[in-house]
Amino acid sequence: RKPNLEAMEGENVVVSKNKRHRKDKPWDHEGIDHWAIPKCGKDENPTGLVDESSFAVLFPKYREKYLRESWPLITRSLKEVGVRCELNLVEGSMSVFTTRKTFDPYIIIKARDLIKLLSRSVPAPQALKVLEDEVNCDIIKIGGLIRNTDKFVKRRQRLIGPNGSTLKALELLTNCYVMVQGNTVAAMGSYKGLKIVRRIVEDCIKNVHPIFHIKELMIKRELEKDERLKHESWDRFLPKFKKKNVQRKKPKVVRQKKEYTPFPPAQTPSKIDLQIESGEYFLNQKQKQAKSFEEKQERQARRSEENKRKREESFKPPSGSEERRAADSSSSKKAKGGENLTDIVDSLKKKSNSSPGLSTQSGSDDVSKYFTDGKVKKSKKDKKDKKKKKKDEAKVSTTEERRADSYALP
Repeated sequence: RKPNLEAMEGENVVVSKNKRHRKDKPWDHEGIDHWAIPKCGKDENPTGLVDESSFAVLFPKYREKYLRESWPLITRSLKEVGVRCELNLVEGSMSVFTTRKTFDPYIIIKARDLIKLLSRSVPAPQALKVLEDEVNCDIIKIGGLIRNTDKFVKRRQRLIGPNGSTLKALELLTNCYVMVQGNTVAAMGSYKGLKIVRRIVEDCIKNVHPIFHIKELMIKRELEKDERLKHESWDRFLPKFKKKNVQRKKPKVVRQKKEYTPFPPAQTPSKIDLQIESGEYFLNQKQKQAKSFEEKQERQARRSEENKRKREESFKPPSGSEERRAADSSSSKKAKGGENLTDIVDSLKKKSNSSPGLSTQSGSDDVSKYFTDGKVKKSKKDKKDKKKKKKDEAKVSTTEERRADSYALP
């Protein structure tokens, strides 16, 4: 409100030069809402506009089919507000023009926003809402905020969320329609909501997760319901997120920077240069063949030695095998009780002598019949085989002597 200068004259209050000649405005009072958008009807501008205004927007090839189908609906809606539209499929452009029937001078800006939204894959029924006075649009360009393409794709997907859950939560909290398409984000809603959406989208591409902003918006929505907190600061209720400085993983191999030299590196020697250094270049054909043959022989000898060594390794006993064999032989000699064979024989002899009832014809020879020092009685069949073998050997020897006599010289 401007100061009441008439009331201040009697009080002799010092007034600055800027406000000395100001007067009260009877049409300006506290009951007026300065933020309210007044509606513009045909009665306010019956004569129309002085000159024609026009805007044109290009659209991608894949939108041609959809625009051709929905163009009658768009034409009908723009005709109601006195705006003419054209669809040029040859050039791939949409154009809007004011006519003599246009009464609202700002409607051409709204029509321009409409064709912009249509070219960015917003459905026609949703895009036509921008013609209303309460609805505005904002197209946020996110393609140039980050250079790395992989990071850009991941962060754009982060804005959408799993099954579009993050985007849906953003729409509910800001009362705006949000559409992510390519390198742009199209938003529709009130000025307040569009301002919040732009901040969240740009922060998301700059690596600030949208969930932090969503939490803050949810808390603010609850605080708005409380009348006592209407004129107080909400800073004590809002969460304060600290930035974590996550250190990057150090590379395993650290490359040391080479010292700068203005001279180019030395040229790598060619095959002929290497032959001249080794002296092979000056050899004749026979000498070259002889040298290659010697190298081939050396390679073959080396390979044969390696193969021989590999074969011998398979016949080598494993480590500790001799100790195991010695332990097995000692255990086989001992019986189950841990006594030797001779000790068992002696104990049996003592038992037989101590018992008077057990008297046999052979006496002590009975025990030796069952326990012997490894000597087994030969059967009759073995004796016959041995005699037959001796006879055969004798026959062979006699035949060899006769042959030797026949071949002997006279």
